[in-house]
This record gives sequence, C-alpha cells and structure tokens, in this order.
Amino acid sequence: MPDLKTERDYYAFKKMSFMKRLFGHIGTVLTHKKHVMHGCFKMGLYWQGITHDMSKFSPTEFIPSVRYYSGTFSPNATDRVLTGVSTSWLHHKGRNRHHFEYWIDYIPENAESEPVLDGCRMPLKYVAEMVADRYAACVAYHGDKYSSADAWNYYSKGAAHLNIDKDTRAVLEAALLKMRDDGEEEAFAYMKRVLKITRGRDYDASIIDKA
Repeated sequence: MPDLKTERDYYAFKKMSFMKRLFGHIGTVLTHKKHVMHGCFKMGLYWQGITHDMSKFSPTEFIPSVRYYSGTFSPNATDRVLTGVSTSWLHHKGRNRHHFEYWIDYIPENAESEPVLDGCRMPLKYVAEMVADRYAACVAYHGDKYSSADAWNYYSKGAAHLNIDKDTRAVLEAALLKMRDDGEEEAFAYMKRVLKITRGRDYDASIIDKA
C-alpha cells in the first residue's frame, strides 16, 4: 500500500460521496476475496478460499471501512490516525486466523519469569492463506501497477518489528521471496508442496529447504 507522508492524505475519503465509498469498498473487498480464492484454490484450500474475510461484512468492520474508504489504502489506517484506534482491525484480527496477530499470546520465557507477549507458531494452512491474502491485497490496491514483488516489498519494510514466530516467519518469507522472484503461481505451488510434505501438521524452519 502507498506510503502516506502528510496527514492530509488521510482525509481523502471526504472527497468521495457516500455511495462511491459504499460501492468502492464493496468492490475492493470482493476483488480481494476473488484473488484470495484463486490463491487458496491453487493450494488446495477450498473452504478457506470461499470463507476468507467474511467478517468484513459484519457491522463492526463494514461501517468504519465504508466511512473511511478512499480507494488508495486501507480504511483502517485512516481510522487509526483520526480516532487513535481501528476497532474494525481489532475485530478483524481476532476472528481471522490467517493474520499472525491472531496468534500473539502471553508466553512464559521460563518457569520463574512473567509471561510476555509473543507470536505462536501458526498452522501451515493459515500461513498459506496469509500468503494469498498478502498477494490479493496488493492486487486490489495496486491494480494495473501490481507487480509480483509488491507483497515482499510491503512485508520487508516492517518485517523486523513484527511479533511473529520464527518458524512461521521463515515459511512466510520463503513464499514471498518465491513470489517476488518467480511469480505468484510458483509461490502457491511452493506452499502446496509444503502443505503436502507436512500434511499440514507440525513444522519448523527446515521445511523451506525440503519443498
């Protein structure tokens, strides 16, 4: 998604009528879901492809997303800047397991220590859906300017600050780099091989060299 350099950018939604924001948001969500479905189907995740992001149609997510829709970046970013918090995002990440933020929990470092917030290892089928999700978000927002490097470029800007399990990170980064270098179809094929090798069960970072 584009870098926003001035607060004025966050008020772009005010230039649009309600109807344009309403149908613009619906169109963006459906376009996103279409591309996620394509990726998930390629990886054999049919039910996840069909049900992906259905919570976006709940009032908690839908209303603020229409209110702040501008067509150039996520309404959650505008909501966060103008109100201090995006309740839509908080609702969304707590209901959609393909977001690594869903898997952040209190984890004790040792028996004597106080637990700290850290990322838990994500099941591979949700890592695969996350790959499709990141691809589809770039397609939806970049349109004709989309490049297979977009998902990696967006991820890499903030990767060092993400609270994500190290093995989950390794698989995600391998898939996004595969997408950057060889295209999204190769990335989906790679994740399908990972899922087949592990049968969707336990894994660690070494799996990236076996697929």
